[in-house]
Amino acid sequence: MSRSSSDVEETVKEPLRYLSKEEAVAMEAELLGEYRYGQQQLMEIWGHACAIAITKAFPLGSLEKRQATVLVICGPGQNGCIGMACARHLRMFDYIPTVYSPKRSTMALHQDFRVQCERTDIAFLSFLPNEVQLINNAYNLVVDAILGLEKEPSSEAEPYGSILSSLRHVSIPIVSVDVPSGWEEEEVNTDRFNPTVLISLMAPKKCAASFSGTHYLVGRLLPYDIQRKYDLNPQEYAGTDCLIELE
Repeated sequence: MSRSSSDVEETVKEPLRYLSKEEAVAMEAELLGEYRYGQQQLMEIWGHACAIAITKAFPLGSLEKRQATVLVICGPGQNGCIGMACARHLRMFDYIPTVYSPKRSTMALHQDFRVQCERTDIAFLSFLPNEVQLINNAYNLVVDAILGLEKEPSSEAEPYGSILSSLRHVSIPIVSVDVPSGWEEEEVNTDRFNPTVLISLMAPKKCAASFSGTHYLVGRLLPYDIQRKYDLNPQEYAGTDCLIELE
């Protein structure tokens, strides 16, 4: 016997909301201001979640090379701090991260995260391995934590221009944090390198609407008032998970 529409109510799920750069910056400013989150606190939360996303996308037992080696490339700003926090947590999860930070940052938190990595026996490179070395030196994957939403430095400035050019030619997987480095935040980016995995923080940015790889969202920490204010149409997270894989 068929059931009438009055017997069954179908829930229509609202589409995922993609943020502009201005909205993302404003949302983070509210977390730091009105909601009294600390900048280091957010970086630590996001770095931990990025490490968990990597363990889901590349479980230890699935990696082809004998050791679970990961090269984490960190820029001089917030994304670089998140990358170093991610590296430290990966080390705790039995991966073997190595960090390449091309320029010493004047950002105090950046220096703090660097010391934390060094005290966790994470090696820092003074140079970026070339494309052949990235593959043959037993790296399983690269984490792009270089630029993100930050305005400075420019993706065209050196050494970042050369780094992004190298990433276009490597065949091992690339994981990008929040916004792939060098991408325009609100445009389709077909002439840039395409990461295998994208980890969006808070909410996906408009450039991610065209992303076709594995996409994780780290948005569960957002207060409900912020979710409503920005019409985020929050996703359902399983159990105590801090992230969700988007379809």
